[in-house]
Amino acid sequence: MTIGNMKNSLKAAIAGLALPMLALAATVDSLLVKVKGWLNTVIVIAFIILTLYFVWGVVGYVRSGGDEKKVVDAKRHMLWGIIGMAVAGAAWGIAAIIWSTLDVSPGGTPIVPQF
Repeated sequence: MTIGNMKNSLKAAIAGLALPMLALAATVDSLLVKVKGWLNTVIVIAFIILTLYFVWGVVGYVRSGGDEKKVVDAKRHMLWGIIGMAVAGAAWGIAAIIWSTLDVSPGGTPIVPQF
């Protein structure tokens, strides 16, 4: 099996997992482009929420007034905000590697194999 056939087989397998979107997609590539768009949107929204969570921790730290319980709580918010952003960044990087490996671009591979 050649690399090109393996990529097409992998694209078809991924397309099979997303059957609801497959009904609206004309090709496997167009389906993967739609999935890429949705995933990028979800990651951007996650970054926004996690940044706000981190800022909430910073504001809590500044407003703690030396109260040890509030300081610990604010530090926990900041820590989990940073960890969440790192995880979201890693997810974005892994997704980018997958998209470049599959050579996801508009147009191309039909769903039904042509003999």
